[in-house]
Amino acid sequence: MHTDNINRVSSETGLGIRGITAVASLLDQGATVPFIARYRKEATGSLDEVAVISIRDRLDQLRKLDERRCVVLRSLRERELLTDELESRINSADTATELEDIYLPFRPKRRTRASRAREKGLEPLAGRILLQEGGDPAVYALEYVDPEKGVNDYEEALSGASDIIAEMLTEEPAARERMRKFYWSRGSYRSTLVPEMEDQAQKFRDYFQWEEPVRKAPSHRVLAMRRGEEKKCLSLRIDVPEDEAVMILLDGVCSDQGSPEGSIVAASARDGFRRLLGPSMETETRLRSKEAADDEAIKVFASNLRNLLLAPPLGAHAVMAVDPGFRTGCKLACLDPEGTLRSHATIQPHASVDAREKAAGTVLKLVKEHGCEFVAVGNGTAGRETEEFLRGIGLPEGVKVVSVSESGASVYSASAAARDEFPDLDVTVRGAISIGRRLQDPLAELVKIDPKSIGVGQYQHDVDGVKLQKSLDDTVMSCVNSVGVDVNTASTQLLFYVSGLNSKVASGIVQWRTENGPFRNRRQLLDVKGMGPVSYQQSAGFLRIRGGDNPLDGSAVHPESYGLVEEMAASMGVSVHRLMESSEARRSIDIRQFIRGDAGMPTLRDIMAELDRPGRDPRESFKVFEFADVHQLKDLQEGMVLPGIVTNVTNFGAFVDVGVHQDGLVHISRMSDSYVKDPADIVSVGDRITVRVISVDMDRSRISLSMDSIKQ
Repeated sequence: MHTDNINRVSSETGLGIRGITAVASLLDQGATVPFIARYRKEATGSLDEVAVISIRDRLDQLRKLDERRCVVLRSLRERELLTDELESRINSADTATELEDIYLPFRPKRRTRASRAREKGLEPLAGRILLQEGGDPAVYALEYVDPEKGVNDYEEALSGASDIIAEMLTEEPAARERMRKFYWSRGSYRSTLVPEMEDQAQKFRDYFQWEEPVRKAPSHRVLAMRRGEEKKCLSLRIDVPEDEAVMILLDGVCSDQGSPEGSIVAASARDGFRRLLGPSMETETRLRSKEAADDEAIKVFASNLRNLLLAPPLGAHAVMAVDPGFRTGCKLACLDPEGTLRSHATIQPHASVDAREKAAGTVLKLVKEHGCEFVAVGNGTAGRETEEFLRGIGLPEGVKVVSVSESGASVYSASAAARDEFPDLDVTVRGAISIGRRLQDPLAELVKIDPKSIGVGQYQHDVDGVKLQKSLDDTVMSCVNSVGVDVNTASTQLLFYVSGLNSKVASGIVQWRTENGPFRNRRQLLDVKGMGPVSYQQSAGFLRIRGGDNPLDGSAVHPESYGLVEEMAASMGVSVHRLMESSEARRSIDIRQFIRGDAGMPTLRDIMAELDRPGRDPRESFKVFEFADVHQLKDLQEGMVLPGIVTNVTNFGAFVDVGVHQDGLVHISRMSDSYVKDPADIVSVGDRITVRVISVDMDRSRISLSMDSIKQ
């Protein structure tokens, strides 16, 4: 472990060296983020998942920097270019950018105008001009005229020397760093329409003539302009004041631009900026701006995904799920409280009167036959009309009709996992099953779908795919492990996200319980093929066995702490089971008496909290939501006050479903009577809010909404 990197992360984050060292060591041993944050608090100083992830990612960056440093040093040694001074500078480089700036003059590259001038022996002439000692370069350049080398007169000599000067000025690390800061502070995005693409570019019309400082451009606008450029609809560049940029190159280099030598240096600097450094800095700045936009978009996506995954579950209730449709009818799927398919059918409630009556009869028969307590209706095409039909057929008292987002359900229904589970069913029936299960337990169902298909992102297809996937995987894993997983009912896809498990072990768990029946205790997990000691240690605390041999197996108490709980119970003269039932017995325990080894107060407090509510679900309780009596865009009128559900949060506002098949936008400026910096400070995905209709654009299918002046 590189001590310098540990110290650097501590300096950057303000976190203690001891905790960072512990996190780094645990990660190297194969520990996961959820395990470290939950079960190694004594070692880390109770660092949470956010801190552990930040340490992991920064250490990864620094390791990659060290690897690149080694490559650079090896290259220079092999070419006999490495001096003690150069090696010291390389070893002192704190960033990849600084390292590459130092290496740039020595990096193998294609022949340039400057390299060809050096081959002609003109480097001493360039050095003499840079000294600016007062001579006439037109005179002393004659000394370098050599037709055999391709220098036919003094003008060609000066031209070659100028090329060398231009390259020297633009490769100087300090000048590059000053220029880098200049581009970020003074650069402006300029976006213009590509004239011949006007018809195809209408979605980008806000950027047909757009200018904005780079440092102030928000994530969504950067990504939108880049998408327009990628579609060849927009021309996009970053401009800076050229004269000021040239002065940065001349700072400390040219004492008098009016002198013969100074004028050559100044002209070389301008040429170097236009031809070499300007394009390089524009590329760097665009990349830096893109990375910042990516980070912000990924942060928004991850936050939305977390709120969606942790949405309140209905729980163990029988559900009739409906995938609505007009022409092809509505697919019904009746699920038992565990989500097992019991029956399916197709009805035509939007066809003839006879078909509608027949559909009503089918629904009522199936609801009664399977004891369905809720009817989950997908919110896509025909969703609101189907809800209206269901509410009007006389469902048994207490049966609730609930609208469920079907975003991504079609992706799952056509997936290999869905085909494996239901090989003989039509994709629309699989979609209905997914809708019903999503109501019963959003987390368990949504993990089967690629998060990018769920529809809560912001330009998710434009950001860095690797970085996005890593963030989303972290988010899903965090959510799954914070809730815990019932090992006897969980799907392979859900088990995959449990700390310490991979797809092979997850499949092995499902296969074991298929062959042997339900797990009775956590120790049986070690019988699963591929489940070694490390996988067991990492996963056991997050896997629940309800009603098994040991009551602690249904809790988040880790098996390595079972002995502590048994000692606590023995000190009270009761069994572990009785200790978990008796709040009086638990209150009588002085946990300080049980501090030992790796079990300090943080672990003991967690154990006591878990004994109070073993296996508790951190998600909120489910509440039925109903839309107002509006079904289509034309039903909306300016000034209407409606209930809605937040479906997506972006940097510029929040999208809200008010029940008309088209989400409306509450712009950030209309979210509150006071200033709002970040929409996520006001709302989250899944929130039930009240909005006012500001305007409806029927041609563009756009709804503008407001939250200000409405008490939520």
